[in-house]
Amino acid sequence: MMQLKPLFLALTFALAPAAHATNLSDVFRDAQAYDAQYASARAALQAGQEKAAQGRAGLLPSVNLGGNLRYNSVESSLPGGDADYDSNGLSLTAAQPLFRRQNQVQYEQAKEQVKIAEVQFKAAEQGLILRVARAYFDVLQSQDNIAFIDAQKASITEQLAAAKRNFEVGTATITDTHEAQARFDLAVAQEISERNSLDIRARALEKLIGKPAGSLDILVENSLLKPDPGSIDEWAARAADSNLQAEIQRIAQTIADQEVERNRAGHLPTLDAVAGYSISNSQNFGTTQVDNRTASIGLELNFPIYQGGLTSSRVREAVANQEKARQDLEAATRDAGMQARQAWLNVNSGVARVRALEQALSSTRAQLDSTKLGLQVGVRTNLDVLNAEQQVLSARRDLAGARYDYLLSGLALKAAVGGLGTADLAAIDRHLRPPATTR
Repeated sequence: MMQLKPLFLALTFALAPAAHATNLSDVFRDAQAYDAQYASARAALQAGQEKAAQGRAGLLPSVNLGGNLRYNSVESSLPGGDADYDSNGLSLTAAQPLFRRQNQVQYEQAKEQVKIAEVQFKAAEQGLILRVARAYFDVLQSQDNIAFIDAQKASITEQLAAAKRNFEVGTATITDTHEAQARFDLAVAQEISERNSLDIRARALEKLIGKPAGSLDILVENSLLKPDPGSIDEWAARAADSNLQAEIQRIAQTIADQEVERNRAGHLPTLDAVAGYSISNSQNFGTTQVDNRTASIGLELNFPIYQGGLTSSRVREAVANQEKARQDLEAATRDAGMQARQAWLNVNSGVARVRALEQALSSTRAQLDSTKLGLQVGVRTNLDVLNAEQQVLSARRDLAGARYDYLLSGLALKAAVGGLGTADLAAIDRHLRPPATTR
């Protein structure tokens, strides 16, 4: 049975369908369905949308039904005045606000609160896009680093074998062998560290989507999205107008303005249309039964005169909060402009960095070829070749990281102006390919 197990596993993997590579949009859709932070934002949106119904309720009629059942015991100094009897009653009352300025303003505030909930949910969606993209590219970066290290190990292995052969025939010293062995051991240590990093980053991505990510589409080399046109000042101006956090503060200021008006309306009279119908019954033990039915309709006017200074204090509080909201909006607007400027600089410097690293990689490869040729003719040492290979590895690693940083900066720039969406992920997907097709 133990001998059949390896064969059974081999057949299982051979017959299993090949895993389809996952692109960035696929991962985002999985995260939408699983991520707890995003689910919390969705629930907050649903709760926030109820504010409109709650605010509207203050303008609509209210109807109340009440009833009572009592036992009464009366002691009186009048002759025959003592009595024990039951009584019960049923009443139906209705009221329709005709003029309640506070309720009208509160309804307008409720509609603004719904807007805040919607913008907050959109901000949560943009935040999820950024978190998914960062986790996705972190995994790709670790995979790239491991691939680079594997390539370096293969090259060092060849150098180590050649150094041993040359030492055996007496054309090289033992130093070359030791140098190659030291570089190989260092590459093994780097690989262990990078595989640990890959496992951590894969778990971070799994936390977002609730399952192992599997095979991820990788970025095609020499493929880069073109930066969006526009000057840094244009992007900063767009951020001031469209940044989601600034928009939330803008709505919050509107609510603060309305709150001042609502509290000032506490000095105004209120007018309601009211109607009621009641039935009461009382049974005097041993005597008579009395039934009463009362219907009423009319208007109720209430004019507040003095509440101990409560209304005036609330007005002053609302005015102070109004100023706070204004300053919060100013701070959010400035932060939005700064975020847009930083992201714009990162995008444009990212393009330049990628181009520079592409040239650096080309140069280090040419240097490696020259160094290998120099080793063959005796003007370069094995250590020179190992150093040149290390430079190529560093250039490849830095170039891959620069590409990912550039893409993340582009997404951050869109988020700064409130325009980040799934279309931006789809644009990146067009530059991704399943790993097998890129080899």
